Amino acid sequence: MFLRLVFLLLFGAISRLHAQEAFSDNLPTRADAKPGESTPESAWLDLRQNTPRHSTPQNAPPWVEAVTLFPAKGTGDTTLKTIFRIRVARPSQDYQVLLFRLFFDDKPGQQPELVAWDESGTHILRSGALGSGINLPASDSVMIPMTDTSSIDIEVPGDGKTVRAAYLDWMTSSGVVHPLNAEHRDVIPEPFSSMPPLHSPLQDTERFGTVIATLAAETIQIGTDIQQSAAFQFGVEAQPLAALLTFEIANPRIDAPPEIYLNGEDIGPVSLALPELADPGYRGEMEPLLSQMHFQYTGWLRAQKIVPVASLKAGTNDLIVVNGAGSGASAVRATQIQLKYLWDKTDYVLKTGD
Repeated sequence: MFLRLVFLLLFGAISRLHAQEAFSDNLPTRADAKPGESTPESAWLDLRQNTPRHSTPQNAPPWVEAVTLFPAKGTGDTTLKTIFRIRVARPSQDYQVLLFRLFFDDKPGQQPELVAWDESGTHILRSGALGSGINLPASDSVMIPMTDTSSIDIEVPGDGKTVRAAYLDWMTSSGVVHPLNAEHRDVIPEPFSSMPPLHSPLQDTERFGTVIATLAAETIQIGTDIQQSAAFQFGVEAQPLAALLTFEIANPRIDAPPEIYLNGEDIGPVSLALPELADPGYRGEMEPLLSQMHFQYTGWLRAQKIVPVASLKAGTNDLIVVNGAGSGASAVRATQIQLKYLWDKTDYVLKTGD
């Protein structure tokens, strides 16, 4: 069952108190569902401020009770902020944590923040500024404790038009095991089969004959020409058997991924690890005189490229990442390279000529 959801344009004031983070370990497991009990639907809320003639009522599950827009108003620190207030009721007492994924334009000085409130007007959680100010369409996720939370505010400096949408889903738990000696990986909370965040080692590491070296952990803006590229240098003592370049990219055009240049040679585009097409992070773009819609992914994706070892040289190598034609602006981070060498337990087959 869905309810019809409309925005109410109201003026209001909120008290600003210190936030307190609180989480519960008592998440329901999938096996806890009672016979005949339906699973709560996820919610996709369009928060764009369209003109009335372009606005239509939205569908939302019953546990989303209301969405209210409070236009920009000065707060105690004189900053003008717009507030989107989402009133939420838990479908049952079993659901205690909510995944809140916000889609917004990540502009410096206009980064949104989530604030969870209880019925008495006390802060339950304050997320801090979302995004990293990369001036690109982006998305960010926060897990919100809902035991006492009755409403969630999206606070954003300015008129709030940088906020586009929100995806909400209830969290469950399941038993997860992992190898003791494997790198720790964040496997939740992203839905739609997206990859966990990529971590860059602070120092070069070696494991089973493979060296992993961070080229740059920080975020670097890139464009579609060589003057707007991300440039890296790295040393190689000996030519490896295989090489793999890996990084994360924000706001890529999925049909025109970045191109890689190594020592002045174009070695081709990277491959993107794309989530399901149902992911709300996909954003379509149409251009005049063109009939086909192109899609950007408004979040971070994993990008990889097998580097031809014949293009590597002993000594210093120069590598450049430039966006694909027509892609516009993007950003890369956690850039690293893996070099695989022969070691005493390398598994290989020597084929004969017949």
